[in-house]
Amino acid sequence: MKPTVVFDLDGTLVDSLADITASFRHVLRDFGLPKPDDRAMAGLIGRPLVEMFRRAVPGADAEALAEAYRAHYREHMADHSRPYPGVPELLARLRGEGYALVVATTKRGATARKLAEAVGILHLLDHVQGTDGLPAKPAPDVVEAAVRAVGGRGVCMVGDTVHDVLAGKAAGLCTFAVTWGNHDAATLAAAGPDHLEPTLEPLPERLEPALARR
Repeated sequence: MKPTVVFDLDGTLVDSLADITASFRHVLRDFGLPKPDDRAMAGLIGRPLVEMFRRAVPGADAEALAEAYRAHYREHMADHSRPYPGVPELLARLRGEGYALVVATTKRGATARKLAEAVGILHLLDHVQGTDGLPAKPAPDVVEAAVRAVGGRGVCMVGDTVHDVLAGKAAGLCTFAVTWGNHDAATLAAAGPDHLEPTLEPLPERLEPALARR
């Protein structure tokens, strides 16, 4: 079984906040609803879409808002989204070192694959796992399903939110949290990741001791 590294997508591999925020605000504007500020918006990312709308505008029809969001986001998901600096090179390096690379995201699988393809990293991934009926992070189900899909041996969960850290812990994996995404360093530190870094650059070296313990 190949050692497998599990990545979150938004805020970890792809800087997608601008497009997510634009679609979110487009829908709220169309429905005549108030829009959260940037800080509040970033804090919602990583949760299921319907839950995001319920938290942002309590009492609104979150299901209708979510469907309208999906329609807009499908057409605009890559207007501004790009891989974070060094991500394609990092993924290529890890593949060359024998790791299987998978994504475990709260997005629907088809949407996540479309985004990964649009920003040019899909070919570097062995599998992209969306929730698709599974419990969302911090439950470990999406993480475990991603590892199973490649018949791998899970080594580490890499993400940018508390939900990623908790899901990785629940799946029994090493946890690596990166602060260039949607949760700040203090918030992430409170979740107790094994590693907390400003970028993904140190990841290969952090994987070596984790791999030795698996």
